Amino acid sequence: MISAPIVPAPDLLAAAPGYRGGGGVSGAGHRRVAESRPQRLWIAFGGGADQGWMRLLRPGFRHCFAALRDEDGWTVLDPLSGRLLVTRLAVDAGFDLPGFWRRAGCRVLGPYRPGSPARAWPAVAPFSCVSLCRALLGPCAPFALTPYGFYRAMEKIPHKQENVLDDGGMIG
Repeated sequence: MISAPIVPAPDLLAAAPGYRGGGGVSGAGHRRVAESRPQRLWIAFGGGADQGWMRLLRPGFRHCFAALRDEDGWTVLDPLSGRLLVTRLAVDAGFDLPGFWRRAGCRVLGPYRPGSPARAWPAVAPFSCVSLCRALLGPCAPFALTPYGFYRAMEKIPHKQENVLDDGGMIG
């Protein structure tokens, strides 16, 4: 049997700003690290139908997926049939991914700030592309079951309530 050397995991707790150690810390270390690094969220809607039943959905709104942008670049979250695809893109941090998606024919909404965790019972809904995008937006995300319904609900949010980051340092 071949054994690999044991490599210590990165100490995410120690990397979080304000961490003082001890047992009185609430929440996971990776959550605090993520909250300390500004992110923007974009949601894209497309018309591809890789499953037969998806042809019942409105053309152009058969699927939705999301991208998170931080100071280092882009992470795409795409709930495919049967699995969740999470990909860190090998492009410059300044790459215009929402513009690329628009040129490819997708409708794109954003930027939004990813929501904080809900302090209540989770909603009972099947896992879908819509439920993933709603989860990224947080507990105040509008309820919808289909990508088109979600798009319409998001369009109705007044611009002043759009959860746009104002960090000055990130390219919009």
